[in-house]
Amino acid sequence: MYLHKAMIMYKITVTLLTAAMFIGCGEHQHHTHDHSSHESEMAHEGHDHELDEHEGEHDHEGEHAAESGHPAGEIVFTKEQAAETDFAVYDVKPVTFNEIIPASGQILSAQGDEATVVAPVSGIVSFSSKKLSEGTAVNRGETLFYISSKEIAEGDYAAKIQATYIQAKAAFERAESLVKEKIISQAEYEQTRLAYENAKAAQEAVAGKTTNQGTGVSATIGGYVTSVAISEGAYVAVGQPLATISQNRRLKLRAEVSQRYHSLLSTITSAKFKTSYDNKIYSLKDLGGRLISIGKASDGTSAYIPITFEFDNRAGIVSGAFVEVFLIASPQANSLIVPISSLIEEQGLYSVFVQIDGDCYRKQEVKLGGNDGEYVEIISGLTPGDKVVSRGAYRVKMASFSGAIPHGHQH
Repeated sequence: MYLHKAMIMYKITVTLLTAAMFIGCGEHQHHTHDHSSHESEMAHEGHDHELDEHEGEHDHEGEHAAESGHPAGEIVFTKEQAAETDFAVYDVKPVTFNEIIPASGQILSAQGDEATVVAPVSGIVSFSSKKLSEGTAVNRGETLFYISSKEIAEGDYAAKIQATYIQAKAAFERAESLVKEKIISQAEYEQTRLAYENAKAAQEAVAGKTTNQGTGVSATIGGYVTSVAISEGAYVAVGQPLATISQNRRLKLRAEVSQRYHSLLSTITSAKFKTSYDNKIYSLKDLGGRLISIGKASDGTSAYIPITFEFDNRAGIVSGAFVEVFLIASPQANSLIVPISSLIEEQGLYSVFVQIDGDCYRKQEVKLGGNDGEYVEIISGLTPGDKVVSRGAYRVKMASFSGAIPHGHQH
């Protein structure tokens, strides 16, 4: 009996110390817990097996609380801890939030904003800069490639062009005299003139551009390289495309929408998209965007419907980039939303941390609706007036591993 009383007093002491550690976070509730525990233990004095059974019941209650979706405990995260990280709390309140249709898409250049750079001569191509790739900014007249024909069987193509031009020019000047004297016909003269004009155009294309590296190939417009069609050291023929440049003043967003959203297509008004290369969210509303077309049906080769927007490139967005698209449809009043950064995902289930008071939080499971890349609708789990951790949620989660106050023992 003496040993049993000693064990009871030890448990009471531990309980009081635990409550003292977390004073200020649900203080009234934990005092009640201590008092109730003391009464329970005193009531079971002299009955070891009953005490063991009672503790088993507490464990079962804790499991039941978890199964019912109620928080297993409150978490202490002090203002001092919050000050050490990027931390913020979001006030949950009813707002108007649009229905969101998810889609994939690609950024494309608008018509008239692109130019193709072609090879003026045949030969082996080399890049003017190792940095030349998709997305590289270039200026009009800037040399992008060099083409050399010195090492190929056909010989130096630029030298051949120069020789052809000299011959064609001499023949044309002679033809001008002969046609005046009516020694050759007008048709023969026109044929000679055409040959000269072609040779002159070819010569002008390489004039002043030939160096020890070969014939330089320049950008015809300023902008961004959207595609490079050849590789270093490849053989190219005259007129072969080398690269595409976009001025990027106007861009198009082409989204591919699943046919299961067909009934909602007429409600789409705008869109947001997230780029993979910088993980930023862009709104067409901020970029002067407008809806151009909505496809009536897929092209027969896929189960997706194309939707196209056009917008100003005010943010240096790279043409050709693949993006995640959030199509904005009908507005829905009285929606509850939180920033996406509030969410904690565990095995497919989503939770947020709700602030109970200044230093005290609880974990709350939520059911999600649509999201626009920045905010997500909460279908269930929150009520207006809740304060949710919007930045620093994972720090609070880490604190929960050491600072949780179990509620399964309350009466």
